Amino acid sequence: MENRTNFFHLHLISDSTGETLISAGRAASAQFKSAQPIEHVYPLIRNRKQLLPVLDAIDHEPGIVLYTIVDRELATLIDERCAEMGVASVNVLEPVMAAFQIYLGAPSRRRVGAQHVMNAGYFARIEALNFTMDHDDGQMPDDYNDADVVIVGISRTSKTPTSIYLANRGIKTANIPIVYGVPLPEAVFSATKPLIVCLIATTDRISQVRENRVLGATPGFDRGEYIDRAAISEELKYARSLCAKHNWPIIDVTRRSIEETAAAIVALRPKLR
Repeated sequence: MENRTNFFHLHLISDSTGETLISAGRAASAQFKSAQPIEHVYPLIRNRKQLLPVLDAIDHEPGIVLYTIVDRELATLIDERCAEMGVASVNVLEPVMAAFQIYLGAPSRRRVGAQHVMNAGYFARIEALNFTMDHDDGQMPDDYNDADVVIVGISRTSKTPTSIYLANRGIKTANIPIVYGVPLPEAVFSATKPLIVCLIATTDRISQVRENRVLGATPGFDRGEYIDRAAISEELKYARSLCAKHNWPIIDVTRRSIEETAAAIVALRPKLR
């Protein structure tokens, strides 16, 4: 029997940017392989005038409604209208806030966009992002000891996207390519502050990613050797030998998402401090 993918409408209503909802909606949707969501995102919904057209759109294309609205009156309006339409609606933050209130013994402030306040944590993330961009792909090696994390690895092991993801969590990250037979900068070996971690993947995975990569016209570039499995195996062997020599932890990213790789790196930090 032919497998068919069903589609459904997923309405995401937020009084802020909608990032929390998008993550929650996609995490839940991923558990249902036979159904794919058609996302409708409505950010910065903060009054009745903005909300009413959204409810009309839901009525036109019914589906599942997830929302993060801290204003009780607007939240009640969403629930009532969705009930009238026979549409499931879930206030994603309410159970979480209720648990916090019970444990802390205090009501929430219900302040819109509270997670996006430009406090010290916000500026720390900006500083980390600037540092990470400045230290991408082996740049500015003299500053490696100012990093929180240094990622090393051969080409196409997701060093840059992992670094940027960590930076968005306030972790200053540098990344350095490992090239077979080419010594790493001396500053890596003398750095005492950062966690140094190596990313690897299977030979087949790296070859596949490299083959699909859009390549520029770099003088002297040998595409055949770049995707050759035997050459990649030597690169990985060289990377492993460096890690063994300097006692650097290794993370295999073959079956990991960027988020999972970053989480594994974060988990390693307290163990090595």
